[in-house]
Amino acid sequence: MTANASSQARPWTAEIALRMRRLFLLKLGGTIAFTWIFFIGYFQLLRHPTQQPITMPLTALDLLIPFQPYTLVAYLSLWFYIGVAPGLQRNFAELVVFGLWEAALCLSGLAVFYVLPTAVPALTFDVSGFPGFAMLQGVDATGNAFPSMHVAVALFTAVHVEDVLRRARVPWTLRLLNVLWFLAIAWSTLAVRQHVVLDVIGGAMLGMAFAVPSLRWRPRSDVPMARADPLPAAFANRTNL
Repeated sequence: MTANASSQARPWTAEIALRMRRLFLLKLGGTIAFTWIFFIGYFQLLRHPTQQPITMPLTALDLLIPFQPYTLVAYLSLWFYIGVAPGLQRNFAELVVFGLWEAALCLSGLAVFYVLPTAVPALTFDVSGFPGFAMLQGVDATGNAFPSMHVAVALFTAVHVEDVLRRARVPWTLRLLNVLWFLAIAWSTLAVRQHVVLDVIGGAMLGMAFAVPSLRWRPRSDVPMARADPLPAAFANRTNL
């Protein structure tokens, strides 16, 4: 980076704020429309599988994980989380390419559901008495199990959010929050009995299969990235001693 470019670099707070403001309405509307279109295909395959769904086997780890109804909050938070990555794209070109990669990810997952319908084992206890679970069972049945699209899309999002936060030199605590959010979503898919361990592994592999190349093949911005915020004056003077 040249001296002139370096001098133009913003503090990370300004960089993130700029990314959030740019094309905000397009990002918001696009994310909603993208999710709606995905669910058309998702629910079509869920309610009309091409063949009898295969029940996914339980592993020893599945048997050790208790039912944790309070993790439904983390499970449902995915629908907010998926808006974070597109919301942080800097310009129209980055936003379009990000959307194309995510669309390819979702189409791949739907293709697996079409060719190989799967479902998680039936619950041995009634969960409809827990807040929110009656709605969940009525809307998102336990089909379309492998791979877990919840995990696949969450991982794809987490990788892209981490990439932006790292290049913007955001404090590690906020970057850790991003990782913890992803882990909470992944764990919740098991804890609310919507998926089994093999589904989560498959979803993670699918998400990573698209996340890695999407970081390589994308527009390269020549705009300087953010710089770290300056040290407090007292600390800066001490380091110069």
